[in-house]
Amino acid sequence: MFRSFGIDLTEMYEMETKVLKQAVRRNLERFPEDFMFQLAEKEWNTLLRSHFASLKTGSGRQPKYLPFAFTEHGVAMLASVLNSSKAIQVNISIIRAFIALREVALNFKELSDKIVEMEKQYNMQFADVFEALDYLMEEKKIEVEQRERPRIGFKT
Repeated sequence: MFRSFGIDLTEMYEMETKVLKQAVRRNLERFPEDFMFQLAEKEWNTLLRSHFASLKTGSGRQPKYLPFAFTEHGVAMLASVLNSSKAIQVNISIIRAFIALREVALNFKELSDKIVEMEKQYNMQFADVFEALDYLMEEKKIEVEQRERPRIGFKT
């Protein structure tokens, strides 16, 4: 079983798992660890739980081996291994999805950076305000202490 972002690639490419495995095995040098890796059992169980409703039960329905997962670069490399027109169209769609995901991440980073910058800017301005408030509160405290202190000297 081959997955990318939890999507069964064999279903997307409309091919049997053994055909996809065969194509990848014939070209293993194109798929280093940062392009393709086998899921750990804990990761696979998490995917099973999250996709439990769509999972078919019964003999032979569960994979005997842990599935492989492809990174963005691994999916791109699949384009050079699989030559069907369906595979080419699927790869184009997947790469576009990765590009959109990267744009969202970059926009999120830009937004995060802007928020941090605003916090720095306004914290400096608020520091001045807080300092002024502290001064006024201290001044008021001194005034109250002066009024309430015990008086010495002549009483009239």
